[in-house]
Amino acid sequence: MIVEIGAFSLALALALSVAQALAGGLARWRRSPVMSGAGQGAAIGAFVALLVAFAALMYAFVTSDFSVANVAANSHTAKPLLYRVAGTWGSHEGSMLLWCLALTGCGAAVALYGRDLPAGLKTLTISVQGLLGVVFLAYTVFASNPFNRVINAPVEGRSLNPLLQDPALAFHPPALYVGYVGMSVVFSFAVAALIEGRVDAAWARWVRPWTLAAWSALTVGITLGSFWAYYELGWGGWWFWDPVENASFMPWLIAAALLHSAIVTEKRGALAGWTVFLALAAFTFSMLGAFLVRSGVLTSVHAFAVDPTRGVLLLTILGVTAGAGFALFAWRAPLFARGGVFAPVSRESALVLNNILLAAATATVLLGTLYPLMREAATGEAISVGPPFFNLTFTPLMAALAILLPAGPLLAWKRGDLTGVVQRLWLAALIAVGCGLAAYALISPRKAFSAAGVAMGAWLVIGALVELAERTRMFRAPAAESWRRLIGLPRGAWGMTLAHLGLGVFVLGACFETGWKLEAAETLPIGGRLNLGEYSLVLDDIRGVEGPNYEAERGLLRAFKGDAQICTPKPERRFYPAGGQTTTEVAICTRGLDHLYVVLGERRDAAGEPVWLVRGYWNPWALLIFIGPGIMALGGVVSLSDRRLRLGAGRKQQAVAA
Repeated sequence: MIVEIGAFSLALALALSVAQALAGGLARWRRSPVMSGAGQGAAIGAFVALLVAFAALMYAFVTSDFSVANVAANSHTAKPLLYRVAGTWGSHEGSMLLWCLALTGCGAAVALYGRDLPAGLKTLTISVQGLLGVVFLAYTVFASNPFNRVINAPVEGRSLNPLLQDPALAFHPPALYVGYVGMSVVFSFAVAALIEGRVDAAWARWVRPWTLAAWSALTVGITLGSFWAYYELGWGGWWFWDPVENASFMPWLIAAALLHSAIVTEKRGALAGWTVFLALAAFTFSMLGAFLVRSGVLTSVHAFAVDPTRGVLLLTILGVTAGAGFALFAWRAPLFARGGVFAPVSRESALVLNNILLAAATATVLLGTLYPLMREAATGEAISVGPPFFNLTFTPLMAALAILLPAGPLLAWKRGDLTGVVQRLWLAALIAVGCGLAAYALISPRKAFSAAGVAMGAWLVIGALVELAERTRMFRAPAAESWRRLIGLPRGAWGMTLAHLGLGVFVLGACFETGWKLEAAETLPIGGRLNLGEYSLVLDDIRGVEGPNYEAERGLLRAFKGDAQICTPKPERRFYPAGGQTTTEVAICTRGLDHLYVVLGERRDAAGEPVWLVRGYWNPWALLIFIGPGIMALGGVVSLSDRRLRLGAGRKQQAVAA
């Protein structure tokens, strides 16, 4: 009965989304506040209906109702409760239901919290959001219904992929989907503004909080996914330029460009057309990611194995939705005003260059992701594009962006003083170069590019601190005055500083880990030793352990630095009987910012003696790779808490109009 309620609620959400779209359109056409209110009510109702449907599916997973095809294919009674709950969104059907829940949630949020929006813009935004809901809910109801029953219910399910039975993967999809679908609101704002024929500073101010929220959620989701790949897949790395990784990275890059472009539109009235274009592109890349992950065109541990028919439907949704948005943009583009004029050296110019670099970086990732697919479709030849391509193309663009980033906030609007910026940043540049030279000379003179990356990371961190010092006149004003300025800084300013600081911390960690990591592998008997630079690992014993739904071999090792024992890693090799799959569980010893990373491989026989393959990695400063994005996401949250960003736009615009 609960499952039937869920199926009914899903169909009801589709009907309410249709009403939401139609009511909004009629309200705009007839200028009817009653119809506008009906559209807002339908948006809230669709979200409530989806909540009921999602809760019903979760109930089916928690209670192991194997009469539901989705539960039978992705759950098992022996799974821990957390992973039965996470199984709700661990399949294609469940993840689409989560997507629709986030989509209708965004529409309800605009209806509830868009009090300061102009009536026409709000009505059209909710209507467009309803149209998006209709498209994706129709796909879910008719092509990917998570509530489909099976005629003869099995006694036991087939379980979820063991690689997905992990705490990070339990929270990674919700965060990622909030980011993906959060871009739909930005898309709806852009379409509504194009229909209204009005893209101005106030519109950019309304768009920024939604973009910032989606970008922050994407940052968290991507970081959780990277962390999962780092310690679950057992290959010792955190990013491989996998096509599915790229699918989440591209909307993140476009959203970062949109955040900076919207600032120019808000402050100076310039780049209005480009900002709208980025708003449309951000959700387009989100939909592209949904297609790549679910169409079956990619082979990846991250991808859902789905039949091509549903992939074609998703491609059709992408083509129709994005095509309609960009066609409307092309039609209305002549209406955009030129905006304010600015000098080549100004904050506007720095932000334009920032956008050019981010757009070029996104295009590079897009080319590297889609080229193998296009090549195979054209010639039948399967090729892969991996890290070497991206290191040669993407990295120089990001290096140029990193050089620019600390200088931008120090430039004045309209006409900047380049000499003054150099005077403020020369010491930061000197310290950054010193850090790079120290890394090159003291750690390894054969790692010039990594040392340059260390200098770049130091430049970003120190540059963010210099920008903060300039805002508070630190070292140039009395301490009491500097403190007063510091505590009086807007939260938006704090958020920007944290975001730039977090990027620098990430670059430091990535360059150190990539340039100076050590790795070694060897088959060890009991009592054997693996040398890893100045570290060593001794295999003391192998023991069998029983988990809730797996059997495992656990290695008991001791790790030494010289003669001193530093930790006792306990990696595992697990076998899941329900799915007949074997996985590795990495042991990670944290030493300050460094990680000693140990993987236990297969058992073999050598001269009648059992031996095990043991792989060890020393990853210096690896912790910064995950701390940095956390600081960036925190910066986004802090900026969102700024009262001016949350509430001031509409009232300020109304006051100016009055």
